[in-house]
Amino acid sequence: MGRKQVEYEFMGPPGALMIMISLPAVCYALQVFCHAEACVSVQSLLALEFHALANVQFFSINALIVFIAWFGLCASLHLLLPGVSARGVKLANGKSLEYKLNGMMVLMVSVALSLWLGFAGYVNLSWAFDNLIQLLTAAIVFSSIMSCCLYLLSFRKGVLLSSGGQSGNPIYDFFIGRELNPRTGMFDWKAFCELVPGLVGWVILDIAFAHKQFVSLGYITNSMVLVCFFHFWYVLDALWFEKAILTTMDITTDGFGFMLAFGDLAWVPFVYSLQAKYLVDYPVELSPLLVGVILSLNILGYTIFRGSNNQKNEFRTNPLSPKVSHLKTMQTKRGTKLIVSGWWGIARHINYFGDWLLGLSWCLPCGFEHLVPYFYAVYFAILLVHRDRRDDHACREKYGKDWERYCSLVPYRLVPWVY
Repeated sequence: MGRKQVEYEFMGPPGALMIMISLPAVCYALQVFCHAEACVSVQSLLALEFHALANVQFFSINALIVFIAWFGLCASLHLLLPGVSARGVKLANGKSLEYKLNGMMVLMVSVALSLWLGFAGYVNLSWAFDNLIQLLTAAIVFSSIMSCCLYLLSFRKGVLLSSGGQSGNPIYDFFIGRELNPRTGMFDWKAFCELVPGLVGWVILDIAFAHKQFVSLGYITNSMVLVCFFHFWYVLDALWFEKAILTTMDITTDGFGFMLAFGDLAWVPFVYSLQAKYLVDYPVELSPLLVGVILSLNILGYTIFRGSNNQKNEFRTNPLSPKVSHLKTMQTKRGTKLIVSGWWGIARHINYFGDWLLGLSWCLPCGFEHLVPYFYAVYFAILLVHRDRRDDHACREKYGKDWERYCSLVPYRLVPWVY
């Protein structure tokens, strides 16, 4: 019997290598080419001054120490603070893992400490803004070393491997992740990194940027307040419903390699906080009308995002609940049902559309002078289209002709009546 053909994602090993090189480069570019003296605009896009790189300090021991201390603090709070216990889905070996969930408490303690220490003058939170590139380097170095350790330790006997991380190509497997759920005792490294240091770190960076603006201007602009509030609410929502992550592909299917380690620890906090960082150098005061429009867009996005996700989770856990029992469904040959009405009758990934509207509302407070604050909206649109294609491929294999019938009943993928 011949060896089973490997199904690669991300264009296989060459694509994985390209992503591992290009994503850190994008992180640096967003910081280096948008600062107080100049920022990439439509007019200057073709006239970047690359010689400015010679004056940038990319690494410092202090920043590395601070990042390691932050990771250690998050781990300590996760271990010491109380939490709830939850079981994940059944894995390929027939077992389900137990998880300690207390991300909300870690967030609240971290935010309270930051606000108190920073605005009371005990800690200079603005240091994070002044040393942001060095902190970014520390995050990249830390996540890369972690990825190497995870890859080497995945060759231990008896380790449950992810289905996608067993290609035999070291570059691809290092990127995608070999071991499914690396653990030290009950401490689950993947779930912890997904939920705590990056997400909470994103909020703490926002607070540091608001502190820097306060020090520079003597007040905080309404645009900064909006951005910081939107980001905080998004993370708060994610950690309030953190149990839901246990059923996502990140936890159930993907291995823990460079893709998730770098994404959790470097990409999320340093790219997602981009709007707050931009507003330090380019403060914007919004009119009451614009504040109302942006708030309305955010509320619309959140209503779609949270409403659709809650509907899906309720149907999965309790299909007889009055909240979802009225929904029309389609029976599949696998014995499961697919929702074809309610939120999920509008589009097959209506939650992605709501999520994107939220991201757009984060960008709008920055005005329209520069392109950089809108990087997230563009990147996230590309990411969501890729996720949709990835999910569609998996569902076609899972449901066969039933999926084709489902697509005829719910024809739109992401954007109702558009795509």
